[in-house]
Amino acid sequence: MRVSLFITCYNDTLFPETGKAVVRVLERLGHTVEFPRGQTCCGQMHYNTGYQAEAMPLLERFVAQFRGAEAVVVPSSSCVAMMRDHYPKMALAIGRRELIVEVEELLPKVFEFSEFLTKRLGLEDVGAYYPHRVTYHASCHGLRNLLLGDGPMRLLKAVRGIDLVELEGLEQCCGFGGTFAVKNADVSSAMLAEKTTAVLNTKAEACTACDNSCLMHLQGALHRQMTGVRTVHLAEILAGEDGDRR
Repeated sequence: MRVSLFITCYNDTLFPETGKAVVRVLERLGHTVEFPRGQTCCGQMHYNTGYQAEAMPLLERFVAQFRGAEAVVVPSSSCVAMMRDHYPKMALAIGRRELIVEVEELLPKVFEFSEFLTKRLGLEDVGAYYPHRVTYHASCHGLRNLLLGDGPMRLLKAVRGIDLVELEGLEQCCGFGGTFAVKNADVSSAMLAEKTTAVLNTKAEACTACDNSCLMHLQGALHRQMTGVRTVHLAEILAGEDGDRR
């Protein structure tokens, strides 16, 4: 399959290894990965903070960049949720019939990374090797908006060498929520403390998730406490192979 990668501004800026891992997994599976160079942001940050007019051109840019794609893969649940929840009504607000139709045609081809593997390709074992003790945090957008279910866990269970430990309170939010962590810092910090305690109770070497935004939030607390526990995006675990020194 010809797969177009939408890396998201967050990953592009802060977590480039995640995008490389997505490409590594997809190419290992025999797919061709394309990267439209004119891509920017999905508009989530603008739209969710009241700058909805400023988000409209970003919708149009996304459609222009990925028009004609066979499949669009995104290593971020929150960005895919933004597209599915808001792009149709944004297109209606812009009011151009051709844009409304293009959004309707494109959205069914847009997938979060783990969702693409499990629901579009029907895979669980992607040939990964990762010899570490790992726990998984279910990000809110993937769990509640995209309904990823146990798809990410099934992918992790098929990884050779992994010691996968279930996280207590798996469905509980980590407290990030984008600007929620800024506007409601005390509540966010309390939620983060509960989540990091649960992570530490697993004795895991690494905590994984489908969203680097949640992992950044968790890593901040784990690092400040000098726990030695690292965070790693699901794609980076699935990209692991025999001989990797990680």
